[in-house]
Amino acid sequence: MPDRAPQPVDRQLPTDEARDLISLVRDIAQREIAPKSAEEEDAGRFPREVFALLSQSGLLGLPYDSEYGGGDQPYEVYLQVLEELAAARLTVGLGVSVHTLACHALANYGTKEQQVEHLPAMLGGGLLGAYCLSEPSSGSDAASLRTKAVRGDEGWTITGTKAWITHGGVADFYTVMARTGGEGARGITAFLVPGDAEGLHAALPEKKMGMKGSPTAQVHFDGVQVPDDRRLGDEGQGFAIALSALDSGRLGIAACAIGVAQAALDEAVAYATGREQFGRPISDFQGLRFMLADMATQIEAGRALYLAAARLRDAGRPFSKQAAMAKLLCTDTAMKVTTDAVQVLGGYGYTADFPAERYMREAKVLQIVEGTNQIQRMVIARHLAGPDSR
Repeated sequence: MPDRAPQPVDRQLPTDEARDLISLVRDIAQREIAPKSAEEEDAGRFPREVFALLSQSGLLGLPYDSEYGGGDQPYEVYLQVLEELAAARLTVGLGVSVHTLACHALANYGTKEQQVEHLPAMLGGGLLGAYCLSEPSSGSDAASLRTKAVRGDEGWTITGTKAWITHGGVADFYTVMARTGGEGARGITAFLVPGDAEGLHAALPEKKMGMKGSPTAQVHFDGVQVPDDRRLGDEGQGFAIALSALDSGRLGIAACAIGVAQAALDEAVAYATGREQFGRPISDFQGLRFMLADMATQIEAGRALYLAAARLRDAGRPFSKQAAMAKLLCTDTAMKVTTDAVQVLGGYGYTADFPAERYMREAKVLQIVEGTNQIQRMVIARHLAGPDSR
């Protein structure tokens, strides 16, 4: 079957700088990420050197202030960078999204002194972050978390276990939500915890269906000492900080989902135009042509939705509902498109010789992380009809 190179996505970018940025990302993706993605995912290898390269290239702090080493890029541009990275390898795209999520609390709620001290290394100094909200017994019901932070003479002592932590065990810093007061959302506070803190250790990574190169692990805090100058925001503000971060983070997941879906579509088109049956390419058959058309349409719709939400965010307008919609639609689209890509490839799609099966396995987790798609529907309905009356 002849190779058919995928055409780059025709992006509407606001500036020449953004166009140059996308060109840089595509070059890195094609040279440094995509060629090794299948082999390294199969081996479960985390590409730390890729994240070092992205940091050196200024790609780990794109939506943050250049005063602290960020890229001063609007979310509209940052998310399209994520999409390009995720299309090359979801472990990388999602990893950048999680790192950005981990920086959110300090960048938006930290004091000037905290930002000056910590943000430059986090945004452009080669550090990699993780975000610690979920626990073994509190996932969707995040406000019921049990990890405690107790104030003492020297600061705070954090004790508890976080679960499903992307970059658990390899992160250089953890943004941690811990209970400092009573039950419920108002008793939670945010902390910035260094990855080498005494008493902090990660369990063995989870054995997952996909994204095997991205470590996901429980992280244990056994009496970890944290000075008060690493508390982010006010006491009791942590849950509000967490929700604020998740609104933006869901847009990152949406962009990553469209990246995976685009990669799957490109694979399906290349196969369908090169594979011949009954004396002609299978892309000549109307049933398959319609599948490809539907896949492309769903991807464009998802891309338009996440970009519309990003533009609301960039304009300083409320975007929580649109972020939930984007996360819901884009991740469901990724699951549908990758499943259809496997079908287009037939028996070959079910083998590891082609990337379609990996895209399908990876797409599934995007319907779960940073709020399941059932939670997204709850968020959307709350904006439409108000809180549940129960």
